[in-house]
Amino acid sequence: MSRLTSLPSSLQAALLSRRLLKVIAGLSNFEAASVERISRAAGAGGADLLDVACDPDLVRLAAAASGLPVCVSAVDPDLFPAAVAAGAAMVEIGNFDSFYPDGRIFTADEVLGLTRRTRELLPEVVLSVTVPHGLPLDQQQQLSCDLVAAGADLIQTEGGTSARPFSPGTLGLIEKAAPTLAAAHAISRAVQSPVLCASGLSAVTLPLAIAAGAHGVGVGSAVNRLEDELAMVAVVRSLREALTPAPVAVVVH
Repeated sequence: MSRLTSLPSSLQAALLSRRLLKVIAGLSNFEAASVERISRAAGAGGADLLDVACDPDLVRLAAAASGLPVCVSAVDPDLFPAAVAAGAAMVEIGNFDSFYPDGRIFTADEVLGLTRRTRELLPEVVLSVTVPHGLPLDQQQQLSCDLVAAGADLIQTEGGTSARPFSPGTLGLIEKAAPTLAAAHAISRAVQSPVLCASGLSAVTLPLAIAAGAHGVGVGSAVNRLEDELAMVAVVRSLREALTPAPVAVVVH
């Protein structure tokens, strides 16, 4: 039986319908007040999943504030068991964006090793693994296949930090999302496991991520960089609406 069936039914349905919305509080965000605001906004705005730093107290705080299933992200697998014991529904290796400004690069072999270690520690827990965007697309595809073989249940893409948008408005938003959209397209055709597209996305580009092959999306800075909770709720709602297909009018002659 797939480990994905252990997820809350709401998450399973969101994956199946290819409209899962994950709000990312930030792998390095351990500020309780910030995580609580983001959590409340994610719940009020209609997100399906909340992604927080790997800390048991944050897991309990986020779950209580949002009413949503919680995923924890880290690059140290030994931190995961305590967070799962605190109620995390799934774990994730990555997202790596917060490390790149300091020059920290994750190799394919390192990510594969982290995946194997996590699976040893938590053989029955759903595991999502981020594929480093610095790898060429063919190597991202190969690593994704290797990760699934090593026990990853979901593959997540990234790429927002490598994008160099140079246009204003809508075109700039598409340019910003181009690397992670390209990765989602390539990886979704290499593996049968669900793909989550994250990093550099906006309400404009969420439908493009789904069209590229993703089963869901992860959005961080578009929400967590805001200070006002009402503004966060508004953004999450706009993201939710972007993932909800509009009814198609049919004209009968």
